[in-house]
Amino acid sequence: MSGLREQLEGDVKKAMKARAQLKLDTLRMVVSAIKNKEIEKKGSLDDASVSSIISTLVKQRHEAAELYRKGQRDDLAEKEEQEIVFLKEYLPEEMSEGELGKVIDAVIEEEKASSAAHMGQVMKVVMSRVAGRADGKVVSNLVRTKLTQ
Repeated sequence: MSGLREQLEGDVKKAMKARAQLKLDTLRMVVSAIKNKEIEKKGSLDDASVSSIISTLVKQRHEAAELYRKGQRDDLAEKEEQEIVFLKEYLPEEMSEGELGKVIDAVIEEEKASSAAHMGQVMKVVMSRVAGRADGKVVSNLVRTKLTQ
């Protein structure tokens, strides 16, 4: 079992004792998603896989909060945003756009990419290097911008 999963399960117990219901519900959802993925893969997950699951859940919460705001359901949007805060505690710190730009520049140089036709090739390498520390949409926009200059 991964260290991150053990930390999550320990925090579930702490949330139970503290009677922090929203945090407890959020952590249980994460542990459940991890268990489902383990059943699917027929084996335990490493920390990178657990981080990937958590970042997917964060992305889903962002989308849900945005939709709730459009539907003028601020109460539900705030709940989703609070869940995001809980989930981000378990993710590595996100890279700044400057750091991300440096990684993208290095990959473009290494891959000798010169046009938007090379975008998929560059994205694959960049996403493997920033694994979980940058949002795919942000990376995609930066890569597109740098390749079309």
